[in-house]
Amino acid sequence: MTDRTIVVVGGTSGIGLALAQDIVAQGDRVVLTGRDATRAREIAAGIGERASAIGLDISEPESIAGQLAPLGPVQGLVLAAIERDANTVRDYDIARARRLVTLKLIGYTEVVHCLLDRLAPSRDTGIVLFGGRAKDAPYPGSTTVSTINGGVEGLVRTLALELAPIRVNGIHPGIIGDSPFWASKPAGVLDGYTSRTPGGDLATMADIVDAVQFLLRNRGVSGTSLDVDRGWRLT
Repeated sequence: MTDRTIVVVGGTSGIGLALAQDIVAQGDRVVLTGRDATRAREIAAGIGERASAIGLDISEPESIAGQLAPLGPVQGLVLAAIERDANTVRDYDIARARRLVTLKLIGYTEVVHCLLDRLAPSRDTGIVLFGGRAKDAPYPGSTTVSTINGGVEGLVRTLALELAPIRVNGIHPGIIGDSPFWASKPAGVLDGYTSRTPGGDLATMADIVDAVQFLLRNRGVSGTSLDVDRGWRLT
C-alpha cells in the first residue's frame, strides 16, 4: 500500500473505470469522478475502501473549482472523460461542437489549473490526458473529434513545459476491441480493423491501462503523446 492518490476524471465506466480498479490493485488510492455523484460513489464503493468519488462535470468549467474543493494532496491525475460526436463540415452542429471543445480542451485545462495547489511539484507527479487516434486518422464525421484530439496533443506539450518538473503526457487509443463502445457493435463490424492490425488482434483496455500507468510513473517521460493501437496505422 502507498500514500499516493490518483484522480481519474471520467472513472465511472469503460477504460476510466478499468484504470481506477487497477490503481487500487497496485496499492494506490483513487478518486474517480463522474457527472452523477451518487452513481460515482456507488462505483467507488464497489472498488473498495481505497477508492472514493466526487461529482464533476467538466463540460461546465465554471463549476470545476467548487467541485474539486474537497480534494487533498494529489500525486497523479488522469483526464479520461470523453464524449463521442459525429459532426461534419457539410452538416455542422455548432452546439455539439462547442460542448466537445469545452469538455476536452477548456475542461481538461481547468481541472489542472484548479488542482495545481494540490499536485506535488515533483517528477514523481504525472498527468495524463486522453486524446485519440482520430487526430491523425480521421473518418467521416470526425471533424470535431479529430480537431480536438490534435488540440490535446498541443495541450500536452505546453503543459509539460509550463508545469515542469510535473510530467504531462497524452495517450491516444486506437480501436479498443473489448471496450464497451466497440464490443457492443454488431458482429462483423470490427473484422476489417482486426484484419489490418499487425498480429491480428486489436488493442485492449488492459493495454491502455498499462500504458497510462507507465506514463504516470516513468520519471523520464514528459511532453509525449503515446499512440496505443498495436500498429494499426502501419497497414
